[in-house]
Amino acid sequence: MNDNTPTPYCSVLLIDDEAMAEDLIGYRLSKHADIRLRYDAHAELAVTLCRETEATVVLVDLRMPGADGFDVIRLLRAAPETDHVPIILLSSEDDADTKARAFALGANDYLVKWPEARELEARIRYHSAAYQARRQRDAAFLELRQREAELRASQAALHQSQKMEAIGQLTGGIAHDFNNVLQVIGGNLQLVKMIGDVNPQGLARVDNALNGVERGARLAAHLLAFARRQPLQAAVVALAPLLANMDDMLRRVLGARAQVLTDLAPQLWHTEVDVGQLNNVILNLAINARDAMHGDGTLTIRARNVAAGAPLPDSQGACQCDYVLIEIADTGSGMPPEVLQRAFEPFFTTKPTGQGTGLGLSMAYGFVKQSGGEIALHSEVGHGTCVQIYLPRSHGTPAGMVPSVAEPLSGGVETILVVEDEDDVRAATADLLAALGYEVLSSADGEQAAHLIEDGAHIDLLFTDVVMPGRISSLALSELVKRKLPQAQILFTSGYAEGVLAHDGKLPPGVHLLPKPYSAETLSARIRQLLHQRATTTVSTAA
Repeated sequence: MNDNTPTPYCSVLLIDDEAMAEDLIGYRLSKHADIRLRYDAHAELAVTLCRETEATVVLVDLRMPGADGFDVIRLLRAAPETDHVPIILLSSEDDADTKARAFALGANDYLVKWPEARELEARIRYHSAAYQARRQRDAAFLELRQREAELRASQAALHQSQKMEAIGQLTGGIAHDFNNVLQVIGGNLQLVKMIGDVNPQGLARVDNALNGVERGARLAAHLLAFARRQPLQAAVVALAPLLANMDDMLRRVLGARAQVLTDLAPQLWHTEVDVGQLNNVILNLAINARDAMHGDGTLTIRARNVAAGAPLPDSQGACQCDYVLIEIADTGSGMPPEVLQRAFEPFFTTKPTGQGTGLGLSMAYGFVKQSGGEIALHSEVGHGTCVQIYLPRSHGTPAGMVPSVAEPLSGGVETILVVEDEDDVRAATADLLAALGYEVLSSADGEQAAHLIEDGAHIDLLFTDVVMPGRISSLALSELVKRKLPQAQILFTSGYAEGVLAHDGKLPPGVHLLPKPYSAETLSARIRQLLHQRATTTVSTAA
């Protein structure tokens, strides 16, 4: 049987004060091309010589002036990089005490000068192979420990991801029902205001209650953002002017004693993102920074391009695409490791009761993930906190930013079909629209609404909940309206879209969604906007 295993390469370091030792040992080993010999007389340099030659065996003479063979053994065994290199002591003394002392100091073998060539070769090969096998074993153990550490880190990351996903599903479902409840409360309160006959004291109570509804809506929006169930109105944006324009707002948030620094790289790439949500994220992070700095410190906003292949944070591998990195760093008190580990969890906060909801970072986490990006948190007690947001690069052209202007409550005389399976929500919405002057038709599900359309009912706008029971979904109903009444506008509403409308968390172009709970002003403005588009389209077609 042939053994095709390659013979390990032997690197022999010979240390002897007699130069003729090189000739004798070299002659005995000269027939073996896989054995390399290096000679040197400087015993005190044994560690350096061993490292330079990558020696797999050291041959050292026992009796030398200055440092002798025993000293060389001590030197090599004391240095971590040479503590396991095999040492063969060469001596003219065949003495048991000398041999015992050599082995006690750490020698691997003892040869009486001058050994026969075959014996010398065999011993060198034996010790060299054993040393290299030990190195391979140590390297394998080291790699195994590294792999085990990586596996533990991956398992911890998976556990954290699964926990966050489970919490997200729970919070998304809660927010959906919560928004419907808020819509019932808010809709009826708005009707009370519109009907009138309420004294100033009662009106103040109504306004106070509506403020509570608005606070609840913001809370639900944060929950949906964390759960990644908030449909994003994404658009291609140039980040440099957007971040620069936030400077004044952040200064007002942080206060007079804090400093805001902006460091934006030139030629910053574009990204596709929901601008309103991104502004909310940065604002929430600034508020967290203000609290951590106690109003006195420096908030730095940095942005730069990160090309594909660059390492992602927290050992997540390399970037699979180009990103734009936004960093929000503060000089605050920082977080200990146990707080840092839970920082993205909703409702987790270290602030005193009543001073924080614990939703700022969780909302940022959900928004960034839903936008196709990555987010990382770096913090150290006494050295501040840095939040890194990676947003995918977009090669599109940014659209002009249209400032939102609050419009007064307005109505019309058009016909609106309200489709909503929640009776209280449907009744409150229908009454609200009727109070604004609209002709209102209502249906409890898609099937009832489809029968109205099939029977010839004329409508100018369909206002439908996204998720409803029954055989006809809101999407199927909207397609029916498009076929039967191509001039009618369609406005969806939902506590959250649950993936029915949104694709990868983003609404398709031309789909209009009004999240619950909505105010009377917001509802009237969106309806007037869509009906105005309908009128403009009709005139253009006629012309």
